[in-house]
Amino acid sequence: MTELRVRVDQDLCTGDGLCVQYAPEVFEFDIDGLAYVKDEAGELQLAKGVMVDVPAHLRLEVIDAAAECPGECIHLHRASDSHQLSESERDQARLDLAQFSQQPSE
Repeated sequence: MTELRVRVDQDLCTGDGLCVQYAPEVFEFDIDGLAYVKDEAGELQLAKGVMVDVPAHLRLEVIDAAAECPGECIHLHRASDSHQLSESERDQARLDLAQFSQQPSE
């Protein structure tokens, strides 16, 4: 499964909060009412354009947060080359994850 990174563009953020509801381990509001990403230690990353790794167990939630974001401010990137996923690539990654999670474990 493709490893992902995520960032939030605060210039587009509406402060709606869906991302925080979907994945509070990855997204959080700052005092300005905008969403930011958190690193693996849970520290809020306030630098513009900073990307963090998406934990494997939260990939589906983060993809859903990006898909549902009214401001379209959540951007997903492949970790291997930082390529920003298009909407269709994001949708395909979601399908792949959903199929993968439904496979019986051996």
